[in-house]
Amino acid sequence: MLKFGTLIKYGLLGSATVGAVASWKANQYDISSIGIVRFGRAASTVLRIAALYKRTLYATELDTTGKEYEMLSSEVHRKAAEMLLELCKANRGVYIKVGQHIGALDYIVPPEYVETLKVLHSRAPCSDLREVMKVLKEDLKREPLDIFKSIEDDPIGTASLAQVHKAVLRDGSRVAVKVQHPSVLGNSVVDIRTMELLVNFVSWAFPDFKFEWLVSETKRNLPLELDFANEGKNAEKVASMFNKLTWLKIPKIHWQLTTRRVLTMEYVEGKQVNDITYIKDSKIDPFEVSDKLSYLYAQMIFVEGFVHSDPHPGNIFLTKTGKKLRITLLDHGLYATLSPEFCLEYAKLWLAILNVDMKGIKQQCEVLGVKDMYGLCACMVTGRTWESIQSGLEKKNYTKSEKEKFQEEIPKWLPQITEVLGKVNREMLLIFKSNDLLRGIEHTLGTESRRGSLFMMWRCCINRVYTDKLNRCSSRVKKLHIKLCRQWQFFKLNLYYGYLRILAVPYLSSVLRLFGSY
Repeated sequence: MLKFGTLIKYGLLGSATVGAVASWKANQYDISSIGIVRFGRAASTVLRIAALYKRTLYATELDTTGKEYEMLSSEVHRKAAEMLLELCKANRGVYIKVGQHIGALDYIVPPEYVETLKVLHSRAPCSDLREVMKVLKEDLKREPLDIFKSIEDDPIGTASLAQVHKAVLRDGSRVAVKVQHPSVLGNSVVDIRTMELLVNFVSWAFPDFKFEWLVSETKRNLPLELDFANEGKNAEKVASMFNKLTWLKIPKIHWQLTTRRVLTMEYVEGKQVNDITYIKDSKIDPFEVSDKLSYLYAQMIFVEGFVHSDPHPGNIFLTKTGKKLRITLLDHGLYATLSPEFCLEYAKLWLAILNVDMKGIKQQCEVLGVKDMYGLCACMVTGRTWESIQSGLEKKNYTKSEKEKFQEEIPKWLPQITEVLGKVNREMLLIFKSNDLLRGIEHTLGTESRRGSLFMMWRCCINRVYTDKLNRCSSRVKKLHIKLCRQWQFFKLNLYYGYLRILAVPYLSSVLRLFGSY
């Protein structure tokens, strides 16, 4: 077996030589851009985290089911997450992107990591305005102030790969200009190779934990996210796809002012979807917001096979004009493109879960790459406990205690969770992320107990599965039977959903419960 000292030695040499000089020059001779410096910082953090777990959590003789062990593990997770956060802020770029991904896995990683790393979604480090103007000049081939009448100094949004500035064009049009951080592209190759080496070390030091999937996904997705022209194409594609949804807004792209590192789009007013004060002041129904988002994402996943994969609150804006609610979807850099076969099999999995069909759950998880751990996979897909799945999700309210129980169990199952993530169909990985982010929004809005999103998803699953059956059938009699079955499924669903809406009204709820007591 390769010794750890040898591994680190060759890793240092490799990172020091891979594009070091080119990266340094491209990043204005910033010392932190040198591969060996960035690798050293990352390796040091990973070693400290590994040592923390080795000498505390894995060396303890405490009962793993006891309260003391629970408190110790929470403390260790918190310290490790804080170290990881500092690394992300120091190395920036790809590291922040990975930190954001981890911070979005609300139902998969320990809650201490989620709470600590989720700040990266809204408070990522920003570039100096001079650097922004330099990128604009290089990519647009003109002085920025010859193109823009004004550009606001402070960014209105900062992310891992770029930041957005409000600007006004010479014709008076207001636009939002997304500019890539100048150091990101130069550092990306070295950073990915560094991560690959460190993940291999983690797998060597902790054989139960496999994170290769995270590196492979980053390697596959990062080039797409670094190409802002590709983001513009995604925005136009999804705008065309949902052009009949009058409540959905996708900002228009100014192609003459868009390159691989600069994206100029229509400026849209709005408040983040988690701005509860704005929602209350504007008299926006949070259930309407939740239902619309659930419908949109169910259509993306089960019907269109083209899924916006970063629905954190900073990318979803709300605007109320009169009685009309508008939802604006931003940041179209990362989409999951799903095959028709995957959409169908995933819809069958959800139908099996919602119908409490244990045989079907096992069968569909096997089709999606997870055979022996189908129960855990179903829990990861739904964000619910196995007990709730067995009872029927539509019958059991989602409660705070269930979420706490779910997250208490996560640390005990981390090796198995990483194994599922390593085995499951690759198309599932971004779906896990999107599901968790949407559940987080529902939790903030306080709409998770009514299960509206569950029924939106159920409708889309029924439609997808029965449409496929119709397409495969040639007999008129069988087609009629399939159509009747589909309508019966919709009837039962609408009846039960109507009952739940009545229960949400306090007076009617009391009357129903009164009759139910006799």
